[in-house]
Amino acid sequence: MACQYTPTMAKITRKPLLKAKSVVSKRARNLSGPLAATQKIGKSAAKAGRPPRQARASGRSKALRPWTPAEVREAFSRFRRDNPEPRGELEHLNPFTLLVAVVLSAQATDAGVNKATRALFAVADTPAKMLALGEEKLRDYIKTIGLYRTKARNVIALSQKLISEFGGEVPRSRAEIESLPGAGRKTANVVLNMAFGEHTMAVDTHVFRVGNRTGLARGDTPLAVELGLERVIPPEFMLHAHHWLILHGRYTCLARKPRCEVCLINDLCQWPEKTA
Repeated sequence: MACQYTPTMAKITRKPLLKAKSVVSKRARNLSGPLAATQKIGKSAAKAGRPPRQARASGRSKALRPWTPAEVREAFSRFRRDNPEPRGELEHLNPFTLLVAVVLSAQATDAGVNKATRALFAVADTPAKMLALGEEKLRDYIKTIGLYRTKARNVIALSQKLISEFGGEVPRSRAEIESLPGAGRKTANVVLNMAFGEHTMAVDTHVFRVGNRTGLARGDTPLAVELGLERVIPPEFMLHAHHWLILHGRYTCLARKPRCEVCLINDLCQWPEKTA
């Protein structure tokens, strides 16, 4: 027998629906965690001249024209002429202090890290000295840096691991560096490049933006951009390539208001919204 719908049933069913709507609205107004982060990433991507993640798949059909090998060579030749010996902006004394500085730089500015580490590295420039300093005193040196408690714990732990497993020296392989607390692929690439002269490509937010916006190497992830750049950049430029791209993104190809009028590679850039 079919159930007959009555006004009474409408009253019963309407209230839970209204409540559900209010709960959804409340949650939408108070987004936090992964969903909020996803929305922020989408907004940032749009400002940086690329579509948000969920829209990129359809955008592949309208992919920018790939750079020719001659264009890539010309771009990096210009970077080299303008700045023959680029340097990373994180201050350090040796491979260990470079490693620590890069770990501390996550979600922080290089200038902020340098301000804290100048005094720190004067008293603790080796894993043994860092362990002797201890986590509590280390926190006092780096408390102006975001996430300093977690970072202090990681620096002490990586110092201990360097001593116990690597003879107190920073290892020279990506896998071994990535095994250290607080260190990821980008950290490993920076250390391998700056400390040991390896031809690695460290992709931070600036390199990620420049690769996607210019069309030099497009990708949905830092790893995709890293591998894309390694494929197209001639070996003769690879030692300094990530520094040139970082500096270009930091001072010229800005996220919100790119300075196209002073861009060294304006005529080569594939970004549809660039200005002359």
